[in-house]
This record gives sequence, C-alpha cells and structure tokens, in this order.
Amino acid sequence: MLSSPRCGAKTRRGTQCQAPAVSGKSRCRMHGGAAGSGAPAGNRNALKHGRFTKEAIDKRKWARLLYKQLVEQLKDY
Repeated sequence: MLSSPRCGAKTRRGTQCQAPAVSGKSRCRMHGGAAGSGAPAGNRNALKHGRFTKEAIDKRKWARLLYKQLVEQLKDY
C-alpha cells in the first residue's frame, strides 16, 4: 500500500494528495479516478430553464406590448 502510486491532484493547501491512485489511473477515487466520476458528456447547462430562448424572449416582448396597449386603453377610459 505504501509503495503504490499516489494521486497527482493538488489539495487546497497546495500540496499533492497523499491518497493512493486507482489502479490504472493517475487520480484517487476522490479526485476523479473512480468509474463514473466527472462531468457528464456535453454541455447540458444551457438547457437548464429555457428563460433566454428565442421563443421565451419573444413571448415576454409580446406580453409587454400587450400590457402597454392595455394601459393606454385604460388611460382613455
């Protein structure tokens, strides 16, 4: 165990991680050596809520225009 290769990740202290690396990898299980670790493939962050899609922006513009027209009609009433 003591002679096994060590993880190459840098800790918050700035030193090298002292945990043993996962076999066949250069990182320990906590720093990305475990199976399934890491970010998912592709950038899915842009699809989080859809607030800034063209359709959503157009709907908000339409709602503002409708609101302005309503306020103008109420002023005349």
